[in-house]
Amino acid sequence: MSAAVGIFSASKQDGLKKNGRNNNEEAREEKKKNNKKFVDDNEAKNNNVDDENEVDEEDDNPKLKPEKELDLGPPLSLKEQLEKDKDDESLRRWKEQLLGSVDMSALGEMEAAEVKIERLSIVCRGRPDIVLPIPFVSNPKSSLFILKEGSRYRLKFSFTVSHNVVSGLNYTNTVWKTGVKVEKTKVMLGTFSPRKDPYTYELEEETTPSGLFARGSYSATTKFVDDDGKAYLAMNYHFEIKKNWPSNNS
Repeated sequence: MSAAVGIFSASKQDGLKKNGRNNNEEAREEKKKNNKKFVDDNEAKNNNVDDENEVDEEDDNPKLKPEKELDLGPPLSLKEQLEKDKDDESLRRWKEQLLGSVDMSALGEMEAAEVKIERLSIVCRGRPDIVLPIPFVSNPKSSLFILKEGSRYRLKFSFTVSHNVVSGLNYTNTVWKTGVKVEKTKVMLGTFSPRKDPYTYELEEETTPSGLFARGSYSATTKFVDDDGKAYLAMNYHFEIKKNWPSNNS
């Protein structure tokens, strides 16, 4: 019996030793695989970084850029462009669809469009319009206008376009209180062809803030800019929000 137990114990020990060796070999193989994966991953990352650096170098390398920019020819005024192809019926119709009805008398020989802001006003319900003077004279010691807290208002303006088409005209207004920016509005107005009659535009109705902390003096900057970054009107001014409307406007 003891012999049998001894044989069983020896066989069990041999099996444990074999299993131990197998486990050690498997662990070594797994470690090798993990090391190889780590190396491969690092190489892939390095290759990606190199590729990104190559792209950046290509963008910054002046040798890879064209020596000459595309020459589009001399710029023409809108009047010259319309008269140039007046005999081509299909092209003329296409330009009419693109530009709409163009007032030829509003066209000049200038290549750049001119936009003139004719009138700026603040429209409030049940109140006379507040007409803002143009051109503006910035005066930090006085307010250009006063609004009642919690009142509803909208900005209305009219402008004329001459000489050429103005593309991507937009309106921006930024407001600060005690040096902190509290609001910024940007509205894309659109593209407008030249004509004698002014365009009129009204923004969406808004509500002035209310409460003790909303009252006080504000500074603002208003701009009308096209998609080329040309500013047709840029003005800095101050206004106030009070608990009630001023008595001289009642």
